[in-house]
Amino acid sequence: MAFEPSTGVAAVRAGMLAGRAWGGAMSLLRFAIVVAGTFLGLLAITFFIGRVVPIDPVLSVVGDRATKEVYEAARQAMGLDRPLIVQFFSYVGDVLRGDLGRSVSTGRLVIDDLARVFPATLEMATTGIVIGVALGVPMGVVAATRQGSLVDQAIRVLGLLGYSVPAFWLGLVGLAVFYAGLGWVAGPGRVDIFYDGLLDPVTGLYLVDSLIAGEWDIFRNAVSHLVLPASILGFFSLAYIARMTRSFMLDQLGQEYVTTARVKGVPERRVVWRHAFYPIRIQLITVIGLSYASLLEGSVMIETVFSWPGIGNYLTTALLNADMNAVLGATLVIGAVFILINKISDVLYRILDPRARR
Repeated sequence: MAFEPSTGVAAVRAGMLAGRAWGGAMSLLRFAIVVAGTFLGLLAITFFIGRVVPIDPVLSVVGDRATKEVYEAARQAMGLDRPLIVQFFSYVGDVLRGDLGRSVSTGRLVIDDLARVFPATLEMATTGIVIGVALGVPMGVVAATRQGSLVDQAIRVLGLLGYSVPAFWLGLVGLAVFYAGLGWVAGPGRVDIFYDGLLDPVTGLYLVDSLIAGEWDIFRNAVSHLVLPASILGFFSLAYIARMTRSFMLDQLGQEYVTTARVKGVPERRVVWRHAFYPIRIQLITVIGLSYASLLEGSVMIETVFSWPGIGNYLTTALLNADMNAVLGATLVIGAVFILINKISDVLYRILDPRARR
């Protein structure tokens, strides 16, 4: 039988496709193992920290005037009389089933409380990172292209302030100036009391839900409440993003291919944004991802100052009330979000950089 070239080519192509599919499946499996291992480590850390902190969860339930019999009965009911390793595996099983326990402070399931408060933090942090990226990246590029100039010095001083100014102080000053003094923005909370409860929650994001419902008055009021705390968070992320962008750009502007492009007469704008900025976009993904995750987990002070009903405020209240189920649940969610954002950054890094895929 004569050998047909088309058959051989088809076999080679089929083999290549099978190899790619196998490589993709193994990559996905490794990704799942890494995520599962990281999440298990997070579970272990949150569990054992919850057991070593000087807070007795039994007393938070029965009170400090309970009799010894009542105390022991509650301790057995909560499973705290079992060996620590048994408690840990029981805790892992409950978490995998979506059971984070019941909050002593609110009397509701912790998972329900977190589903209620997390969208508020997500809305503020997302707006903050958008502000930080929209201003921080151009500022970093301008500072790098005008190294040593007055503009560069001003941007570096602004970045230094972003690292050194306490968040709660900046929040109080912002309220005093822009709310109490000038009246440009609304005060603490997500909306005025008049609008509270008028909006049916769909996503939990007031801006999105008000647009879906066509409630433009609520939308404008929510924006007025959001703009100041989100801008303060954006200022802190701006400082980090601008500093890293400037550093990356200075490294690229000193490369030989940039000098060659300038010698060839390529317009400066194209040299900066095409030849120098284009390669650093991959590094910026990691920077922006880390900054976004830090806003989601580190907005406790801003939420406290602005009475923002987010996960940071919820965690602070739980700590003050010795509500360990709520504390562990909130910590777990924050850690899981941090892991998720980092993994998304890794995926985007591989998509944009062919070398990482190889």
